[in-house]
Amino acid sequence: MGSQAPGKGAKGPRILNVNVGVLGHVDSGKTSMVAALSTKLSTAALDKHPQSKERGITLDLGFSSFSVPLPAHLQHLPYDELQFTLVDCPGHASLIRTIIGGVQIIDMMVLVVDITKGLQTQTAECLVVGEVATSNMVVALNKCDLVPAEERPKAIRKAQKRLAQTFNLTKFAGVPMVPITAKPGGGGTGTSAAPDAEGLEELQAHLVAMVPTQPRALAAAGPLLFSIDHCFPIKGQGTVLTGTVLQGAVAVGDTIELPGLKLSKQVKSMQVFKRPVTKASQGDRVGICVTQLDPSLIERGLACAPGTVPTFNGAVAAVEKIRFYAGQVPSKAKFHVSVGHTTVMASLTFFGLPDGQGVSQEAALVQMIENLGRMALTGVPMPFDKSRDYVYQGALVIGAKFDGDIHGESCRLAFYGRLVTLINPSKPAELQQLRVYKMKEKRGVIERINEDQGNAIVRGMFKKETDPAIYTGLRVVTGRGEDGVIESSFGKSGKLKVHFAKGIQQAGRSSSDNAVILRCKRYINEHDRKRLRQ
Repeated sequence: MGSQAPGKGAKGPRILNVNVGVLGHVDSGKTSMVAALSTKLSTAALDKHPQSKERGITLDLGFSSFSVPLPAHLQHLPYDELQFTLVDCPGHASLIRTIIGGVQIIDMMVLVVDITKGLQTQTAECLVVGEVATSNMVVALNKCDLVPAEERPKAIRKAQKRLAQTFNLTKFAGVPMVPITAKPGGGGTGTSAAPDAEGLEELQAHLVAMVPTQPRALAAAGPLLFSIDHCFPIKGQGTVLTGTVLQGAVAVGDTIELPGLKLSKQVKSMQVFKRPVTKASQGDRVGICVTQLDPSLIERGLACAPGTVPTFNGAVAAVEKIRFYAGQVPSKAKFHVSVGHTTVMASLTFFGLPDGQGVSQEAALVQMIENLGRMALTGVPMPFDKSRDYVYQGALVIGAKFDGDIHGESCRLAFYGRLVTLINPSKPAELQQLRVYKMKEKRGVIERINEDQGNAIVRGMFKKETDPAIYTGLRVVTGRGEDGVIESSFGKSGKLKVHFAKGIQQAGRSSSDNAVILRCKRYINEHDRKRLRQ
């Protein structure tokens, strides 16, 4: 969400902008719905791409908007109008990367479902993407006019009940579902607004109600981050970068950096849906005009305040596994990792949950395969020149297997999360700072006990050639729960001398009572990888 200031000399309204992602299966009527809702179109709206017109489907992100008077629950905010910028995302399975780039800028979402077909493969995948990106969603049950009028009420109730069973398995339980007809009579994916469209006023009302009373921070906090989704030249003026302000603000006359190109440019002018403005803030969609920039050098990417976004080849992210992903997510595996509009192949190392969460470290290591905890992300060189990756702290990360069957029914999205920090995997000192370790457990057996001194001789825990310095001073516990400390090796056969300060009972017949257990950590990035710690 953001605010827009009118251009110099203008006295336009103060606008609160909300970005709404429009997602759904291909041919569900998303673009027809956007056309029926929109009153302002950007240069990238309603399938203007030549291939989109030829194929009759959305192939790229489209942007348009409509405005409503500021509702009662937002009257305390310093604005005159509420504007919804609609981000029309393609629905074809092969364009999931474009969808991921679009959802990273949205505040809320409309999931469009063809009522005659229900949930389809890409509908479900879009639902997963939406669950990652936002907590605010409304469902548009489109093409209701294709159901005979006498059967329509019953069909709508049946569809809502069936869909609710799926939504109840996600964080969108209880989501509102609005029956609409964006383009009465169907006729493909035409993009002209239909004057007799039905249900759109109710859909708008739900969107208005979802806007929180305390929207995204009004202040321009932090340095500028600007997500670029289109770039094109205007003869005699310069090159226009269109996109969304993710953080901070930008004004005419400011210098912005394109970190992927290592270039800095001055902002010559700006427009919001063809209306000149002098400033744009977090959440705003804006076109920024700069000079002396070859538009062929950049299609999508990031602009920022100079010097604030470094290039990188590794990062750490806090991530969670997407529960609908059926495959394994092991360390050392390779996934397609998307940050903003950039997708690279990356190798991954997952490491476990921190201490103090009410579970043993062994359980944490098991849980990390499900919850993933933190992730070390290393870029794998790409076969083309888009490997100059750049990122900002807190950016949304989505991992997927895009090399699977695009027409299959399984979810390709594996995990998601937020970037925590950058790291250079080629520098051991930086890897050591992660403090990544594996839990180790060694078991031995009590051979005999010296009751007077509280000592026991333990065998079978280490091999005889093991260096005694590795384990001296480490704590152990017996099968009966008695605490001891390894004092030294005993003899030449790998036996240990263990001292029990509070004494130790005579060994019984039970093998579990005679057991001595050592639990410790081995830090995998330390120079001395054999060293054990507790």
